[in-house]
Amino acid sequence: MDSFWNGKRVLVTGANGFLGSHLCFGLIKNGAKVCGIDKDAGERKAGGFKAVKCDIVDFKSVEKAFSLFKPDICLHVAAQPIVGIANKSPLSTFKVNIEGTWNILEVAKNRILKALVVASSEQVYGEHKKLPYEEDAALLALRPYDASKSCTDILARAYAHTYGLNTAVTRCANIYGPGDFNFSRIIPDTMQSVIANKRPVIRSDGTPLRDYLYINDAVEAYLVLAKSLYLGKIKAGEAFNFGSGKPVSVLSLVKAILRIAKKPNLKPEILGRNKFSGEIRKQYLSSLKARKILGWKCQYSLEQGLKDSFEWYCKNL
Repeated sequence: MDSFWNGKRVLVTGANGFLGSHLCFGLIKNGAKVCGIDKDAGERKAGGFKAVKCDIVDFKSVEKAFSLFKPDICLHVAAQPIVGIANKSPLSTFKVNIEGTWNILEVAKNRILKALVVASSEQVYGEHKKLPYEEDAALLALRPYDASKSCTDILARAYAHTYGLNTAVTRCANIYGPGDFNFSRIIPDTMQSVIANKRPVIRSDGTPLRDYLYINDAVEAYLVLAKSLYLGKIKAGEAFNFGSGKPVSVLSLVKAILRIAKKPNLKPEILGRNKFSGEIRKQYLSSLKARKILGWKCQYSLEQGLKDSFEWYCKNL
């Protein structure tokens, strides 16, 4: 428990989501007073937590939430996070991820806010020959979801440099763990299949290399970054990568889940679609900057994170 958070007023956007809900829980556990806003939230209070219905694409709704709660810190993680939906419906994704972000930034600029952390993504880097991605790499996103997060990223840093808004950006690897019901993602989808004794399906050819970050490590990353920003230990407008530094292929990931589930007989069905989809072959991050400046590093190995996740899905699916 970190006494820094005791009594701090923290507004979390996307509080009903996978990352947002874990952030709320982590903050409450550390003694913070939390207001979680979400377009699907039901108005309620419990202990140090208050849920407020608020759609971030509605500027007046965002302004009202900030005015009533008066946060010291805001963690902006609300987004349309599903790549498939973004490909099919780019305008709605742009509206939430880009307009929603500029609403948060514009409202925050006119408030006495000590720190604002904005969620970007490793996807913003696009495809580079040099790996792992470092924070000074160009943002070369070319697909709708990735482009929307690039805009989020740039807007947050623009408000820091232009208006002095005390903002920092997180670029996280693929976050996974208990409570993720987005079954278009490889880990929840594989675990759901395995629990049902069905062969897991790999949409690609299994070779794409990716970095995976356990949810507890992601929460710690946000809290450490927000605290450092609040205390003036980092400059406004900086971006930080957070990843395990140990990328694995999609096929290796699925095989690891099968080992944990003790179901090696469920051979993966490999569709091989990435040959035609333009999917980037290799994406993974360097978190050296976060380690040097913030003192952050992963505490969970992939094996431990997958074990904890699988136990949770077994109990809750």
